Amino acid sequence: MIRALLPHPLLALGLFVTSLLMSGSVEPPALALAAVLALATPQVMRALDAQTIRIRSPGAIVSLAGCVVVDVLRSNWAVAAIILGRRRHERRSGFIHVPLDLKDRYALAVLAVILTATPGTLWVEYDSATGRLLLHVLDLVEEDEWIRLIKDRYERRLMEIFE
Repeated sequence: MIRALLPHPLLALGLFVTSLLMSGSVEPPALALAAVLALATPQVMRALDAQTIRIRSPGAIVSLAGCVVVDVLRSNWAVAAIILGRRRHERRSGFIHVPLDLKDRYALAVLAVILTATPGTLWVEYDSATGRLLLHVLDLVEEDEWIRLIKDRYERRLMEIFE
């Protein structure tokens, strides 16, 4: 009975709490909207037949989150320096191909979010046949350094978590 109503209980709880936090209120309309989201969205996920995600190493999630926070802060400073003109003439943007060993679709989705959310980088395209990612970098200094950074800091941890 409970599984029929809440096929994805953690998703439902997350949506309920997020909705309340975004509304900034615990008034009846906000509670009703949060409840509708929490009950309806997992039903959509059931209809989509989403496979269950298996987390292999929860500790790696904390490590990955720490790396992402540090990298996003560092990138914000670097992009601000470029935009404000201090490094405008030193900048060279470009595209790089990153060979990925990562195959799990959820891990690839997380990597796409990380890279796109980090200022100065943008996930452009992924070729699943070759495992190659096309990435745009605002401040491309050394292509091999970017490839190593992505593989060592993100891909390795995502493989620990998902594969």
